[in-house]
Amino acid sequence: MIDAGKQAFLTGLFEAAVTAADAHAAMAQHLPARPKGRTVVVGAGKGAAQLAAAFEDLWDGPLSGVVVTRYGYACPTRQIRVMEAAHPVPDSAGLAATQALFDAVAGLGPDDLVVALVCGGGSALLPCPPEGLELANEQALNEVLLASGAPIGVMNAIRKHASGIKGGRLAAAAHPARVVSLVVSDVPGDDPAQVASGPTVPDVVTLADTLKMIEARGLVLPPAVLDRLQPAPLPDDPVFARNEVRVVASARISLEAAARAAEAQGMPAVILSDAIEGEAEVIGQMHAAIAREVIAQGRPFKAPVVILSGGETTVTLRHKDGRGGRNTAFLLGFAQAIDGVQGITALAADTDGIDGSEDNAGAFADGTTATRMRAAGIDPANALRRNDAWGAFDAAGALFVPGPTGTNVNDFRAILISP
Repeated sequence: MIDAGKQAFLTGLFEAAVTAADAHAAMAQHLPARPKGRTVVVGAGKGAAQLAAAFEDLWDGPLSGVVVTRYGYACPTRQIRVMEAAHPVPDSAGLAATQALFDAVAGLGPDDLVVALVCGGGSALLPCPPEGLELANEQALNEVLLASGAPIGVMNAIRKHASGIKGGRLAAAAHPARVVSLVVSDVPGDDPAQVASGPTVPDVVTLADTLKMIEARGLVLPPAVLDRLQPAPLPDDPVFARNEVRVVASARISLEAAARAAEAQGMPAVILSDAIEGEAEVIGQMHAAIAREVIAQGRPFKAPVVILSGGETTVTLRHKDGRGGRNTAFLLGFAQAIDGVQGITALAADTDGIDGSEDNAGAFADGTTATRMRAAGIDPANALRRNDAWGAFDAAGALFVPGPTGTNVNDFRAILISP
C-alpha cells in the first residue's frame, strides 16, 4: 500500500491548492463597483453555486440572478437561483438553465450590471443548439469531441461556433448593460475566453480558423452540426466595449499555494508548468521519466523534492464503457513507467473532486502500484487500452475520493521524490 505519511503529505498539498481557489477568497478582491441600476448575477460551471453563495456574502446591495452547476454540486443561496444540469454530456435541464440565463439578462439598460460567475464545466451545462439543430445534435457533438483527444482549445472553438450562448453571446444578449466576468480558470494558459467556452467572453478565433482546426485534426463532426457552424462575435464588437474580465483563481495560483505548503514542511518544491496538455498516459510517462532521472542522476532537480504540475490532459476514448478520467489515465501511465522504482510517490487529481465517470478525484501511485494491480488480476497496460484506469486503481486500493470541492482549477499533480 501507499505509505500513509506520504499519502497524507500529498493530500495536504491538494487541499492547499483547492483552498487557494476558494470562492470567497478568490472574489473578495475582484468585486466591481455598485451600479446605478440593477445587479444581475449569471453563471455556469462545477463551482458556480459556491461562487454565487460567496458573491451574496460579499456584495453590499440588492441583487438577483441564476447560475447552473452539475447535478450534486449545488449549495444553499439566498437570492441567486441555483439550477442543476448534466455534465459532461448536456441534457434538457441544461437547455432550461440556458434559457433562464438569457431571461435573467433580458431588458437590461446601460445603468445595470451583469456579474458573470464562470468556471470549468460550463460548456456542457449550457447547451444552446442554434436554429435548425436540437439537443440531440449538441449531445452527439459533445460525445465526438470528448472521445477525440483534441486539446481543449480546439474543442471549445468548435463548441463556440455551434452554440447560441457560447463565444460571448450571453454578454451580447445583456447589452447595453455592463458585464463583469469573474472567472475561475481551468484551462491551460488561463485564457478566460476558453473557460466554459466563454459565454460572456468573446474569442479571437474565427469560424475560418475553426474549420482549419477540424480539417487539420481529421475530426469527423455530425454532418448536421458541421453544416450549421456559424460565426461568433469578435472581441472588437462594440457590444463588448464596456465589459471587463477578471481571472480570480487559476491553476497557477493553486500550484504556487501547494508549493508554499510543501516548503513550509521543509520539502523543496518545483512547478513544471500550470499549462501541460497532451494525451494523459503519455504525459504520465513523461513525468515518470523526470522522476526516474531525479532518482538516478540527481537532475534536473535534487531529491528530496516534490514536483508539481497542472493543465488539462486529454484521453482518446477507445471503449465507451471505460471508467475513470484523465487524472487516473495519467497516473496509470506513470505507475507503469516507475514500476519497481523506490522513492517515488504521486497523486494526480481533478481539483473539482471528480475525475471522469466515477466518484474519485484521482488516485495515488508509487513503485509498487503496477505490481499490486497485477496481483489483483488487472493488467495495467490492458486497463489503459480499455480506458479503465478507475478499475485498475480500485483493484490496487489507491483511489483518492475527497468529494466535490466547490471549485475547479483543472488537474493537480504532485510527485514526491524522497529516496
